[in-house]
Amino acid sequence: MNPFESIRSLSIAPRSVAESEGVSFAFTSVGGRPSLAALAPKGSDRILAEFQGTSTEVEGRRLFLGPAEAANAAALRRRLPFLAPVPLGLKTSAGFGDRLGLATPGHIRALRAVGGRIAPVFAQQSMREMARADRSAGRVMDDALWGVFSEGWRDGFGCDADHLKTKEDIDVCASAGFNGYTLDPGAHVDNAAGTADAKALRKAADGLPWKSLEDTQADFLRRYAGREFRFDKGKIRMTEEEALRAAVKYGRAVAHVSDLVRHLKSVMAGRPFDLEISVDETDSPTTPAEHAIVASELKRLGVSWAGLAPRFLGRFEKGVDYIGDLAAFRADFAMHASIARELGPYKLSLHSGSDKFAVYPIAAEETAGLVHLKTAGTSWLEALRTVASADPTLFRQIYGLARDRYETDKASYHVSAVLEKAPPADGMDDAELASLLDQFDARQVMHVTFGSVLTEKGTDGKLKFRDTLTAVLREHADEYASNLEAHFSRHLRPFVAAR
Repeated sequence: MNPFESIRSLSIAPRSVAESEGVSFAFTSVGGRPSLAALAPKGSDRILAEFQGTSTEVEGRRLFLGPAEAANAAALRRRLPFLAPVPLGLKTSAGFGDRLGLATPGHIRALRAVGGRIAPVFAQQSMREMARADRSAGRVMDDALWGVFSEGWRDGFGCDADHLKTKEDIDVCASAGFNGYTLDPGAHVDNAAGTADAKALRKAADGLPWKSLEDTQADFLRRYAGREFRFDKGKIRMTEEEALRAAVKYGRAVAHVSDLVRHLKSVMAGRPFDLEISVDETDSPTTPAEHAIVASELKRLGVSWAGLAPRFLGRFEKGVDYIGDLAAFRADFAMHASIARELGPYKLSLHSGSDKFAVYPIAAEETAGLVHLKTAGTSWLEALRTVASADPTLFRQIYGLARDRYETDKASYHVSAVLEKAPPADGMDDAELASLLDQFDARQVMHVTFGSVLTEKGTDGKLKFRDTLTAVLREHADEYASNLEAHFSRHLRPFVAAR
């Protein structure tokens, strides 16, 4: 029974109703703004005092209404433990990045549509995305909470402070309550190692931080050079040159990760957390031999982790399907999965995983579910699909800005869209606008320019699009959630089928 049912003035999200010490809580809307409602018997003032808002007497009970903001999120998280993220460990999982903080209901509906057998990461955003979208780590956590609360998701969820590069990044996210972290040592990867001549390679190897690695070059070569390593999907025989190239390419990255992990453990002070290590944003694919060395060296240094993201063969560009030879990808990926099983076990993580429909069955099958799918920008694109239908004029303006900013904004992303191939919206009927989200070049143009759209200001100094965009999506919340449900069901089904 819904205890709010008799209060006709409230529109309660039916799945959200939950109870703590006799007080019923629910998600509602007041004046078009997301809000928290609580219904308490007399004598519950102590509990209601934990929240910020106003209360009145209704039918002999206290009705509390407060904004869906940070203070109430913190109090509600304490009252309803299912609203706090938990480490997911080795469960088959998917990360649902959300650049606007409005997508979690749609993500949950997609999970339910496929049977809910994938462990979700709802609070996921990188430091780069937070900066570009002008969101704080705390806001990312709170927006996920309100989505989980409104949909009544009780099956647990994780969080991911993504692509952290520094100790300061860790501190910011730890203070916001994150217990899932992805460390990105990409800035410490030597991308020239693969093509360096013998003299340059030796010089670079001599200059590695062997002390920080608690190692010597001679001991490193004894462990790898000329040795054969067998895995269930094949074997790796490393020459001295191959071992040195791997050391030069990833040595400083391994040392940096080890240093960050020591800091992370200190900050978490014994509290459990998930750790993922990402080396996907490099100039060349991670070979199985490099993967094996990186994993072995991290283990030697006492680092343990739940997931690792190599850079896989082929092109994982933003917002579009996999580009490359699928047979070659399967053979290479199978070897990586074998290494992850035998040197871990740990999950292989698919970064830039949005819309890579061609590789999902391969990834699910070869890992037997020991896999994490990481998505982000595709939820932004489904937001724009919703806007294209609900407010074509706003969509045209956003797309126009995206076209203007693409050449600048694409710099830090793996994309190959050509602006001239992205059709202009001029001359298109309103009903045709959504088709731009299915056109390769236009899709990538809109994918990587989200930051410019969200932070663009008008001549009056006010945000030009963000507030209007958010209002449209809130007004058409069911349509947005339906678009996300349809889109993410396609992402998740291959991973459910392989379990």
